[in-house]
Amino acid sequence: MMVGMSSGPHETYEQALAHAVSIYPGIRVGRPGRSRLYRPTKAALHLCRLRISLDVDGVDEVAAGPAIMVGNHLSALDPVVGLVRTSWRVAAFTKVEAYESGIGFFFRLMGQIPLRRGDEASTDWGLDMARRALESGAKVAIYPEGTRGPDPASMYRLHQRLLVPLLEQNPDVPVHVIATTYPPAGRFRSRARVRVSPRLPVDAHTMTGPEMTAVLRDALVELSGLNYIDRYAMVDKRRAAEAAERPAGQTEIG
Repeated sequence: MMVGMSSGPHETYEQALAHAVSIYPGIRVGRPGRSRLYRPTKAALHLCRLRISLDVDGVDEVAAGPAIMVGNHLSALDPVVGLVRTSWRVAAFTKVEAYESGIGFFFRLMGQIPLRRGDEASTDWGLDMARRALESGAKVAIYPEGTRGPDPASMYRLHQRLLVPLLEQNPDVPVHVIATTYPPAGRFRSRARVRVSPRLPVDAHTMTGPEMTAVLRDALVELSGLNYIDRYAMVDKRRAAEAAERPAGQTEIG
């Protein structure tokens, strides 16, 4: 995928950031990958540990410096519980609709990367922001299921539209998966289980997009213990919504 007018190899970060005005008119996007309030905001997230019992393993498998972290997507809490016990600076791709909601300020404070799904200019700009975050030593997180599916015991097919270009444009950056699940809640606190893989044998120099995606899919399924459904989560999510709207006793046609 070519990087379009939204970025250029010789632009400064501030110049690249200025393109967000035309890509996301009327939306404040903050400073992806470089929020000045990232550290204090992350410190405040430790309060989550008062409400969530965390079981985290594999963090030591990740070396200091840039890395691409590929996660499954069961909850809006996934990016939070995945980093609260680490010293990492993580910029995660986040749907731009979240920036338009009442908690948009949180994503700005965390320096996340907004993305309008299906929009080429947004994709190019997001990939450029990710490259700059990695070059500064941060980590970039991506949740390629795209949306949370209706079955909390399953993982769905990974979208390649953003994942593969991210890997191809940063071929020498280590790649890990981060599998997050939510066991039944305890009496007083919710529970989250996070497993991080060692560096995976993902090589954008020699592997095709489907080959790299398969390695990540298999690692996520193994670490999470979730069932794998070879359909996009959006498909099952739409079917579930349609079924809920049908009158009782009426079945789907076709």
